[in-house]
Amino acid sequence: MPQIHWLAVVAAAVAAFVIGGLWYSPVMFHRVWKRETGLTDEQLSEGSPAITYGVSFVLALVAAGVFAMFLGPAPKLDFAVGAGLAAGLGWVATSFGINYLFEKKSFKLWLVNAGYHVAQFAAIGAILGAWH
Repeated sequence: MPQIHWLAVVAAAVAAFVIGGLWYSPVMFHRVWKRETGLTDEQLSEGSPAITYGVSFVLALVAAGVFAMFLGPAPKLDFAVGAGLAAGLGWVATSFGINYLFEKKSFKLWLVNAGYHVAQFAAIGAILGAWH
């Protein structure tokens, strides 16, 4: 396992979490996302927000940590951002695309969800590439 800068990983996870909060907020794509998922306000309010947000942050932390291992101990900024864009677009978005085709989910929902992960991994890459 290469040397990992854990403060950078935590910062990258926080950035991913903040981007997700904005991405799925009414300021950006909440209305489209909600319409395309078919979820109601009642459904969205079910369950424990602490569990939802807590587990989401842990998952962002895992994603940032694994991506840091993938990039290595001191990646150059341009490589790290490019790798983040490639991971978001080439791995996550395409994988979602396969699932969405079989699940008959809409192209708009794919754009919203895949777009978030492209932005997420680009930001993770930027932080890991800038902070050694």
